[in-house]
Amino acid sequence: MEEMEEELKCPVCGSFYREPIILPCSHNLCQACARNILVQTPETESPQSRRASGSAVSDYDYLDLDKMSLYSEADSGYGSYGGFASAPTTPCQKSPNGVRVFPPTAPPPPAALAPPPPPRNACLTCPQCHRSLVLDERGLRGFPRNRLLEGVIDRYQQGRAAALRCQLCEKAPKEAAVMCEQCDVFYCDPCRLRCHPPRGPLAKHRLVPPAQGRVSRRLSPRKISTCTDHELENHSMYCVQCKSPVCYQCLEEGKHSSHEVKALGAMWKLHKSQLSQALNGLSDRAKEAKEFLVQLRNMVQQIQENSVEFEACLVAQCDALIDALNRRKAQLLSRVNKEHEHKLKVVRDQISHCTVKLRQTTGLMEYCLEVIKENDPSGFLQISDALIRRVHLTEDQWGKGTLTPRMTTDFDLNLDNAPLLQSIHQLDFVQMKVSSPVPAPPILQLEECCTHNNSATLSWKQPPLSTVQVEGYILELDDGNGGQFREVYVGKETMCTVDGLHFNSTYSARVKAFNKSGVSPYSKTLVLQTSEVAWFSFDPASAHADIIFSNDNLTVTCNSYDDRVVLGKTGFSKGLHYWELSIDRYDNHPDPAFGVARIDVLKDAMLGKDDKAWAMYVDNNRSWFMHNNSHTNRTEGGITKGATVGVLLDLTRRTLTFSINEDQQGPVAFENLEGLFFPAVSLNRNVQVCALAMLWSTTATILSELVLEVTGPFQS
Repeated sequence: MEEMEEELKCPVCGSFYREPIILPCSHNLCQACARNILVQTPETESPQSRRASGSAVSDYDYLDLDKMSLYSEADSGYGSYGGFASAPTTPCQKSPNGVRVFPPTAPPPPAALAPPPPPRNACLTCPQCHRSLVLDERGLRGFPRNRLLEGVIDRYQQGRAAALRCQLCEKAPKEAAVMCEQCDVFYCDPCRLRCHPPRGPLAKHRLVPPAQGRVSRRLSPRKISTCTDHELENHSMYCVQCKSPVCYQCLEEGKHSSHEVKALGAMWKLHKSQLSQALNGLSDRAKEAKEFLVQLRNMVQQIQENSVEFEACLVAQCDALIDALNRRKAQLLSRVNKEHEHKLKVVRDQISHCTVKLRQTTGLMEYCLEVIKENDPSGFLQISDALIRRVHLTEDQWGKGTLTPRMTTDFDLNLDNAPLLQSIHQLDFVQMKVSSPVPAPPILQLEECCTHNNSATLSWKQPPLSTVQVEGYILELDDGNGGQFREVYVGKETMCTVDGLHFNSTYSARVKAFNKSGVSPYSKTLVLQTSEVAWFSFDPASAHADIIFSNDNLTVTCNSYDDRVVLGKTGFSKGLHYWELSIDRYDNHPDPAFGVARIDVLKDAMLGKDDKAWAMYVDNNRSWFMHNNSHTNRTEGGITKGATVGVLLDLTRRTLTFSINEDQQGPVAFENLEGLFFPAVSLNRNVQVCALAMLWSTTATILSELVLEVTGPFQS
């Protein structure tokens, strides 16, 4: 029963419903709360005027108004619950149940005073589903009162009252154990045995639990609800179309005369049966949910037990590693001590040997000095030769390397701990790698990511210590305006260049890796800024072989006397675009052509000879428009050296217009243009053309699988 309490509380005041009314959306409101959240509409927008103008909002026709309310609330945090453009926008507040509602437009009246009537023109919005409706002249009286809900609330509150007491105890009444429906008396066990023995005439009485007996005692005869339109008439029929009980006057006065009606009792039993069937399915779901909750609670206990066991295992494994490392440390320290003893022994032996030799050398030197002091020549000469030899021999014994240390003070040991450190860093749970071997998020290499014109180059790599195999990457970009991300590359490469972006726009990029087991999380988002200006150049890749390029592909001519076609690098599929071309050389009156073409236009014929080009070709006196080898709109006015040809491509209106030296040549040259077009020129060796500037360009689209838009001028 306690789970039902939220169903019995008003969404506005948070308390149990008091005099609840039923809204057309099937939700309920306290009558006082409904009066408090009424919103008054202007007098000029009364319900009658709305119905007369065809914009009436019935009790069930409020879907559009509901959308307006939701959008306004989502955008600004304020709820326009009236659902009308003229409804006042009032900051909303939250009820105790967390539902947004309007505050009362005026302080509530004192309890002793009768509530004021609702405004003549008012609208009401359900706080739960936000559906709005306009009240008619009856106001809140037009909504039926939910007497069934009142009865449920009354029984619920009675069920929460104190325990029933025996009615026959003389002094301190004991708690009742049963109730006799025929006697209408509550008994405790001693009083039941004494006053209501289960024999004789009382044996046929029905004893029920106290709670059930209290409900049966409190149940009053079923109240027959009255019609909201005819308060003196009871509901006797049920309108199937309006889904509401009606009286016989509603049928006679014509409001429901053409509707299908059925007996109230039959529909009551039918809907009870349908509700019971629906409750059976819901009961099954509730039973499954209870079993699922038991399963989850068991899982919580099992997780806690497994966590303790796993932590103990992990600590034991790490302690084993630490013990092994300590043993290895002791072994390495032993080697260091051995090296230490060896170095000391070598140095000490060298000290002892050098000391002995030095003593011998010093003794010889002192002896020689004493011999030199003798004045007997013959005696000196007898030993001088042998003494000189001994001195030279002793000196030779102190030769190279004798006075050099045999051992260095440095220890020739270098601990290689890099593999162990790497293994420690890679130390992980085998279970995790087996159950979820998805790649780690890639790392965007900022030093290699850049933008050029309307292109962006991005580079990424896997984390250095990642050992999970990667099968490919997915690069995503937004639309340059903070919108939704979309895939622009899927493959194994770790670098990608995306062409055809908007000029002067900020893009966000991110990348993720994938393999057979799944997809990694996204990398960090990188923000890229495209160029503000697009540089114009002709395209050598698609041009005829006789075309000669210079000036960084901005200037073109030809080495043939026949006409050859060259296209620009950028194509347009939408928007408004204008560019200019300068005539740098014009000899022997050739006939160059300027315009737009498809990517597969003929390159060895004059522009406009096939159905893939729309062009204006000119000489020094006249100009013609040509498409599919058909000449139209011959106009006066040609070109000379230094002239400027302008091309205006309006794909919004699907038209193409030409100008020479800023003078428009005739009317619109071509109409009904649709598709992808590239700037195009056809010329021979007597003409040289230079692309001056693309003065403006609102939208351009590169021909690619991505179909991304670019905007901005060419070279300026």
